Amino acid sequence: MATADPSPFATRSVAASELTEALTAREQEVLELVAEGLSNKAMAAALGISDQTVKFHVAAIIAKLGASNRTDAVRRAVRRGLIAL
Repeated sequence: MATADPSPFATRSVAASELTEALTAREQEVLELVAEGLSNKAMAAALGISDQTVKFHVAAIIAKLGASNRTDAVRRAVRRGLIAL
């Protein structure tokens, strides 16, 4: 009988760590603005891009950090040293 891997979260943690390194420069900019509490519309104006592009970047950040929402993404980014509050 095969046994389950005793540490399935270890692999997930390593994968999440690798993904945080894959944030693009623009995603990093957006992440910093998310941490400041800006709305998508305000970020779009500040960066000179569309609201839809901001939504795309926020979704990519959330996915790459393995977060469940914007707040969780900021929390994870702070813990990993990607941003400082």
